[in-house]
Amino acid sequence: MTMVLVVEDNPVNRDVLGRRLERRGYTVRFAVDGPSGIVAAQTQKPDIILMDIGLGEMDGCEATRRLKAQPETEAIPVIALTASAFETDRRKAMDAGCCDFDTKPVDLPRLLDKLENALHASRALAVTSPSSMAG
Repeated sequence: MTMVLVVEDNPVNRDVLGRRLERRGYTVRFAVDGPSGIVAAQTQKPDIILMDIGLGEMDGCEATRRLKAQPETEAIPVIALTASAFETDRRKAMDAGCCDFDTKPVDLPRLLDKLENALHASRALAVTSPSSMAG
C-alpha cells in the first residue's frame, strides 16, 4: 500500500485530507510541523509527502529543502499544499525541491492525479537510476 506523509499544522485539514486519502486506499501518516515532518520522513520512509507550505517556525519550503539535502530522503517526492495560488509561491515551492504544487481547499480528484503522477515518475526514476542498477 502506498504511504503518504501529510505535513499539516491545521488539525481539521489533517483529519479531512487523511480520511479522504485512506478511503482511496492510501496509508496515511501525519506530522504537524516542519521538524516533525523531517523526522517522520526519515523514520517512516513514506512513498510521497504532501507538504503544507504555511507551517510555523520552519515553513514547508525549508522542510523540503532539508529533506532534499539528505541522501535518505532526497528521492521522496514532495507536493506542496498552500492556500496561496500566487505564481511566486508556486515557484518558491518548486525551487525548494517540490515536484508539484496544489492549492487549498483541496480539489481531491486533481490532487490524486498529481499524487499518482508524482509516484509514477518517482518509481520510473528509481528503476532507471544508476544506483538501482548496482548490485
